Amino acid sequence: MQIEDATWQTLREEVRALAGSEPILASYLHATVINHCELEDSLSYLLAGKLSSPDLPAMSLREVISQAFADSPDIRKAIRNDLAAAADRDPAAHGLANPFLNHKGFHSLQAYRVSHWFWTKGRRSLALYLQSRVSEVFAVDINPAAVLGDGVFIDHGNGVVIGETAVVGDNVSMLQGVTLGGTGKEEGDRHPKVESGVLLSAGVKVLGNIRIGAGSKVGAGSVVLQDVPPHTTVVGVPARVVGKPGNEHPAICMDQRCEQAGNS
Repeated sequence: MQIEDATWQTLREEVRALAGSEPILASYLHATVINHCELEDSLSYLLAGKLSSPDLPAMSLREVISQAFADSPDIRKAIRNDLAAAADRDPAAHGLANPFLNHKGFHSLQAYRVSHWFWTKGRRSLALYLQSRVSEVFAVDINPAAVLGDGVFIDHGNGVVIGETAVVGDNVSMLQGVTLGGTGKEEGDRHPKVESGVLLSAGVKVLGNIRIGAGSKVGAGSVVLQDVPPHTTVVGVPARVVGKPGNEHPAICMDQRCEQAGNS
């Protein structure tokens, strides 16, 4: 609880400072963050405002989102870990407030967590509706049946696609244009399994039911069609092993440069 309170306290303090420095945004910042009592209330208000439509107004959508937040301690923990990841790994974040308020990678990830909760409860029509709205609004398409861990960072977000049977571990980072997809019309378990600590650089395509080993790095623009061993760097079309990451935690270091064999 102390960690949760610390995250919320820091966020509110940052937003109060923003409201004081930019009066034209003060009303928005009070309504979105400062007037709320906890992080989940603020986030449900923010997401509902961005994802509402004539079919599902903001008030109704906020009730839907709040239901998932209230029921799932795992979502509440993931929100904080994802926000910390965005603040730590994005040099443009400058704290918690910017990614919380403005980064659609963070927003789309939290909306996915809500849709996934409804998917697991058997409310699949609602889950798929939320997926569609997130794709329309944020240009990020995560199937609600996919399984994503904590501390995930989606930088920029544009064009990220994660398929139905994909699994993403903890502390994974991915940039714009990443696809975790299938290879055709096959059914069943057909999407990638990305283990913890992996960095998927801009434009990476990982196709099929293959495994990306823990602590690996995939270079920008690569197309991965085979398993990647843990703690290796792959690059190319199709991707091939070129070395090992120069850091034990490539997803946290966020260095997209690719090491050549024999270098570290």
